[in-house]
Amino acid sequence: MLKILPPRVDGVSPWLPWLAAISLFMETLDATILNTALPSMAASLGESPLVMQSVLVAYVLTLAVLVPLSGWIADCFGTRRAFICAILLFTTGSILCAAAQTLPQMIACRILQGMGGALMLPTGCLAILKSYPDRNTRMEVLNFIALPGLIGPALGPSLGGLIVQYSSWHWIFLVNVPIGLLGLLLAYRHMPQLSDPAARIDIPGYLLFAGGVLLVSYALELFGEHKLSVLTALAMITAGLVSFLLYICHAKRHHAPLFPLAIFRNRIFSVGILGNLVVRLGSSGIPLLLPLFLQLAFLYSPAHAGLLLMPIAGAALLVKPAVVPLIKRFGSFHVLMVSNSGVGAAIMALALVGPDTSNLYFVLVLLLFGACISLQFSTLNSTALACLPPEQTSAGNMLLSTSIQLALSMGLTCAIMILSLFLGQSFRPDTSATFTAYRYTFMTLAIMTWASSVVFLLIRKPVATKKTGISPAAFNTPSSR
Repeated sequence: MLKILPPRVDGVSPWLPWLAAISLFMETLDATILNTALPSMAASLGESPLVMQSVLVAYVLTLAVLVPLSGWIADCFGTRRAFICAILLFTTGSILCAAAQTLPQMIACRILQGMGGALMLPTGCLAILKSYPDRNTRMEVLNFIALPGLIGPALGPSLGGLIVQYSSWHWIFLVNVPIGLLGLLLAYRHMPQLSDPAARIDIPGYLLFAGGVLLVSYALELFGEHKLSVLTALAMITAGLVSFLLYICHAKRHHAPLFPLAIFRNRIFSVGILGNLVVRLGSSGIPLLLPLFLQLAFLYSPAHAGLLLMPIAGAALLVKPAVVPLIKRFGSFHVLMVSNSGVGAAIMALALVGPDTSNLYFVLVLLLFGACISLQFSTLNSTALACLPPEQTSAGNMLLSTSIQLALSMGLTCAIMILSLFLGQSFRPDTSATFTAYRYTFMTLAIMTWASSVVFLLIRKPVATKKTGISPAAFNTPSSR
């Protein structure tokens, strides 16, 4: 179970866990609060709602690119300086987002916000890991930090909808300001200045890896917005894949690469990385598509749409304590197969809705979706990390976090790309064509989700038992979200 209060340790400020918790809350709240506000933001900025996913993709893609640098930056400049700088970047980016007048301005400000987010949470976690050497105490602290990470997504959609309906979308970003100021005050007084001057970073390897991430993701996004031809998009994707191959060649020769290739010899960890990339293609776009669907097709208010999304996070929160008992009883393989089938079934159920569908139907479907998605990724990520030896845990956690952010950006882009394909370039809300386009989109995503179960065939019974040595508390750490 999650701890309500962090444990106290001599020599460590009791406010340190709260700092990491605040950073996680800011990130998870910001990742979900925009979903219900995108139609209103699109109208204000003079854009189509179907291109507003760029605002979300810019943020998560920035996290994917910069997270690998966060540990090195914190070691070089110290955790206090890095954390204060991260909060300043995040808060400043929030203020500038509220002042943005065009979509390009908004995207640029979201990138600045993502720069702060990429440094903020990893630095807080690094300070925790160094300040709490005892494993059991450290796990209790990580459990405590996980709680706001679960509250943020539960609060985000409804809070965003209420703000848009009763004020304006600008306040969605401005709510970060008082939280950021509180974080700055606590960081200045209570964040330890921990550093490692001997820390080194594989710059050539980082540039090759980041270049591959940017080229592939940017090509998919621009192609989804019909701004690139098929040949140009394929050329960019090919260049991105070549960049990844060059990184592999570089890592074989480098004595301390960004991500050691030896980590991929662990089959279960490799499946965890591949599973995140493949499975999220079908499910990551649902929190974006649903608010658009409810507001554009059903003409629900932002507040109404936001409240209907709460069952997703609520079910995810309730399922967390059951993850470990289910794995111990049935094994990782069976839990992953059943949960992925449930995710696909929930998405397919969304394809069956019509103009007269009741709110109760949405609540039941989203409860199923939230429970299964939480069970799926808690199992997948924690199993992957638990199977790594101690000397590879740090690199594995960083690589897994990067792959999750990359998968999220690709999932968002994929969902909008499929919707645009069925919807066309122009549409009018509340028409039969709109319902038909969403129906086909949900059906496609459900089929993709079911098909992704093939990945889990690679982790059969040898790692689906207690032999994995998974700690029950591991399923409540931020890395298992």
